[in-house]
Amino acid sequence: MTAPAMAALAQPALAAQAQPVDWLAIAPPTLTAVLALVVLVADLFLPEHRRPLLGVITLGGLAAALLSLLPLVGEDRATFCVAAEAGGACSYTADGFTLVVQFLVLGGALLTALLSLATVRDDRLPAGEYWFLLLASAAGAALLPASRDLATLVIALEVASLPAFALVGLRRGERRSAEAALKFFLSSVAATAVTLLGVSFVYATTGTLHLTEIAARLPGADPRLHTLAQAGVVLTLVGFAFKAAAAPFHFWVPDTYTGAPVPVAGHLSVVGKTAGLTGIVLVTTRAFPSHGDVWGPLLAVLAAVTMTAGNVAALRQRPGRRHSAVRLLAWSSVGQAGYLLVPLAAAAYTGSPDEAVGATLAYALMYAAVNLGAFAVVAVVTRSRPAGRLTDHRALYATHPAHALALGFFLLCLAGLPPGVIGLFAKVAVFSAAVDAGLGWLAVVMAANVVVALVYYLRWTALLFRPAADGAALPRAVPRTLTATVALAALIGAALSGAPQLILRFTATSLF
Repeated sequence: MTAPAMAALAQPALAAQAQPVDWLAIAPPTLTAVLALVVLVADLFLPEHRRPLLGVITLGGLAAALLSLLPLVGEDRATFCVAAEAGGACSYTADGFTLVVQFLVLGGALLTALLSLATVRDDRLPAGEYWFLLLASAAGAALLPASRDLATLVIALEVASLPAFALVGLRRGERRSAEAALKFFLSSVAATAVTLLGVSFVYATTGTLHLTEIAARLPGADPRLHTLAQAGVVLTLVGFAFKAAAAPFHFWVPDTYTGAPVPVAGHLSVVGKTAGLTGIVLVTTRAFPSHGDVWGPLLAVLAAVTMTAGNVAALRQRPGRRHSAVRLLAWSSVGQAGYLLVPLAAAAYTGSPDEAVGATLAYALMYAAVNLGAFAVVAVVTRSRPAGRLTDHRALYATHPAHALALGFFLLCLAGLPPGVIGLFAKVAVFSAAVDAGLGWLAVVMAANVVVALVYYLRWTALLFRPAADGAALPRAVPRTLTATVALAALIGAALSGAPQLILRFTATSLF
């Protein structure tokens, strides 16, 4: 065959593979990633006294990434699709679910950046590296909900995770920070290796990595590969469960949070957790719906064990024992992860993931705002009391009443008590999902854990209004950026508590 004839035959195949990129659909993670590179390059040329501009650029870029979501509202756009004869599966999809999660992730990163401005300056952290790593992690987390094949999912998860390892250990010369980063890194690498093993099992069973194709081929797979497919389903969930801090993959959380700068701990508790939960949603409801009998009971048990382990450990953090406030929030985040897993487990039993996923996202949005607000108040206290003990928050109302009232409000939201109405509504939505799915035992476990959590949340809240102990040091003047973070988080929590139906409608509309 002559060369011109071969070229003529190759042209249709090349045309089938060549396709335009939908730049509007991929704008949110792309803008964040480009901004990370801009910050890193700008750091090379800015003099030392101009480095604070990097934080301002980061805030502006994240705001622009959030605004880029607006043209995508109400649309389902897909790109990076394979040839039509292969089924037309796409690797990137911007649908309702994607936009809700990207809004949560980028909004959480924006609050983290606002919270970080004072920390970067006061702790003398390397500004260029810090803002680059924060933006890179946010870019990976924003890519993850749009990923529709297992390879892209794992890559996005690692892009979100690898910068976080460095952020945890960025306080140079501090042993606790280095140990926390090393523990986080080693345990995460092990979890990722297990996940990749599961992905290989799934690929061996179905011959594809696209989620929609896996869902179509798994039910008709060779019966001799049934055990391999089940093992692949279970192992694939491990890495995402690790990032979501689900037991028994939660052991890294308390040491990592206490060793990291306070804003980084807040980032991990919101953005990192959201990335893990998003991965669980996608692989279970999009790739493995036919294996709900495998992952449904598994997630139900994980939810029960996670919320119990987190709340019991948080209950042991007592003011009289010089325990850390960040450690209590770390264990609290583990308990909250258990609540977030409840609707996902219920989705396997109802056969309709829309309401279940909507309940999880509604809870996650509430949790993101109030949890970052709680970390912001802790950052206020640690400015003058670096140990960050629970007892350091005693009599905060006497010195900074607005911050004390805000922290009390955040804790009541997490506990699900008025005036934190949005926390109550979110818990009711999660509880209803378990009951509707026939998981009465899980609803009972959740109710018991909510009662346990009330003890430590109310104990901390009461501490804020107690008289000051003799010789107690007063907090230093609070930077405006920290106050703005607390105020913004409180405003979001108050607005949602005033109209909780808004968040439920926002997360339930056109998710799938």
